Amino acid sequence: MLDEANVLLVLAVILVAGTLSGSLAKLFKLPSVTGQILIGVLIGPAVLNLLSLKSLHQLQPLVDFALGLMAVAVGSHLEFQRLRVARNRLLLLMLLESTLTPAIVYTLLFLFTDTQWTVSLLLATIAISTAPATVLAIVKETASRGSFVTTLIAAVALNNLSCIILFELARTIARASLVPGDHNLIQGLLQPLTQIVCSILIGFAIGMLLIGATRRVVRTDRLSGFSLIAILLTAGLSHYFGLSVLLACLTLGVTLANVTPHKQELGHRVFDSFEPAIFAVFFTVAGMELEFEPLLLGGFLALVTFTGRLIGKTSAGFLSMRLAGATDRLRRWIGLSLIPQAGLAVGLMLLVSEDDAFSQVSELFLAVVLAMVLLNEIIGPILTRQALRHSGDFGRDRARILDFLSEHNITTELRGPDKESAVRELVSLTLRTQSVSLDEEAIVQRVLEAETLASSCVGEGLALPHARIPGGNAIVGAMGINQRGLQLETPDGRPVHCMVLILTPDNMPEQHLQVLGALAASIGSDPAIQQQLYGITSPTHADELIHVGDQFNDWNYYLDE
Repeated sequence: MLDEANVLLVLAVILVAGTLSGSLAKLFKLPSVTGQILIGVLIGPAVLNLLSLKSLHQLQPLVDFALGLMAVAVGSHLEFQRLRVARNRLLLLMLLESTLTPAIVYTLLFLFTDTQWTVSLLLATIAISTAPATVLAIVKETASRGSFVTTLIAAVALNNLSCIILFELARTIARASLVPGDHNLIQGLLQPLTQIVCSILIGFAIGMLLIGATRRVVRTDRLSGFSLIAILLTAGLSHYFGLSVLLACLTLGVTLANVTPHKQELGHRVFDSFEPAIFAVFFTVAGMELEFEPLLLGGFLALVTFTGRLIGKTSAGFLSMRLAGATDRLRRWIGLSLIPQAGLAVGLMLLVSEDDAFSQVSELFLAVVLAMVLLNEIIGPILTRQALRHSGDFGRDRARILDFLSEHNITTELRGPDKESAVRELVSLTLRTQSVSLDEEAIVQRVLEAETLASSCVGEGLALPHARIPGGNAIVGAMGINQRGLQLETPDGRPVHCMVLILTPDNMPEQHLQVLGALAASIGSDPAIQQQLYGITSPTHADELIHVGDQFNDWNYYLDE
């Protein structure tokens, strides 16, 4: 046992164990997270006891920082402007996850166990949470990208937010029941709500300070230093004042994503190169903290809760996506990808175990939550990986020729009716969702000038207005669909059903021609694609057709192939 080892040696042993076990897990087609958790259980107090809990306590600041960093990363995916098109499905998913999942868990505990209603209520609200670190690690490991991943990570942020709020309300109600003299329910509710508001305010305030302090800073090293300070300060102050570190760091990420959406150097991205090492340490330590004793005491209750949570999340995912009119892959797989559960559940569990009002039930509650986390952290990552694979987003985090098109910059309500009006709509949509150095009127004039040289209407219902712009390192643009068709002057007399705006940096002439060629060869030449795309009813369906559908594979190729 390495109890007497210094903290650097302990960290090195954990990092080696986590890295090797993660690589070994991949050989068996398992998520590296699962391998890291299992090796943690093996070398921890539960089995070999190579490293005791005393050793782990030395690494607690690093673990807290890792959790805060991952929360910032998850929060950064809640960029409201880009998520406008996904708003309905995300709100429905959060609503059903926050109601259906705890209702099913509570009902199963009531029917099949004799657990006190207070314990059932607390377990039901904890069931809402999803482990952001686990989901984020699997997304990065599988190089997944697309509308499914966007929905998944945003959903994780939202369901953790609702979990924190509902758990605090449930804890207050349960405490009032267990402590007969404590009848001031209103005052009891105000305290957790105050903590939630203060956590959000700390994250927002530090985010705004970071943005203000770096407004004129362009050097990457200085931006990295400021970002590190901001994350440490957010996590440290939240912990010092007894607030939610996860919620404060989530808010920091949301603030950066929405106030400075195009300043990619701020926040969690500073640590992109170190993320594999941070994940390896975090999940190995998480595994070392798990023990098998809770399975003996709360195993059956944990199994019932796990089953109810699995049914609740898959049902909430299916129903919410169906009500929102989402695609089949979202309906079938989004719920299953939300099963991992860890840090937040353990943190909320500690709030109960440290509260004297719950002294009679704390031992049972502690055992059940730890056993449930053990099940969810071993089985959950496998389910998330499978869901990503079946979703079509698996392995897509590579440069593709039509990457500039995604659901947030596609509209199925292009109005027109003339070419200039349609171009202005697409330019406005582009500026709302992507970074461009020119203002709206300057871009419109460049596009219209290009139209005077050669019409962008290529026939077959397709128009490709385009322009060259100064600066930038990637093509940007937008797609508009009009089912009835715009009556424009076209070479074949057909109305225009699809218009794609393409804005290319001056230094990328070759890629500009590649994009034009890919769109003309696919949409402009394939009747099957035209039939599907011109009648499409939502940006999500259009995104899926372009990036997941087989019809576009020959033209929307990966640039590294």
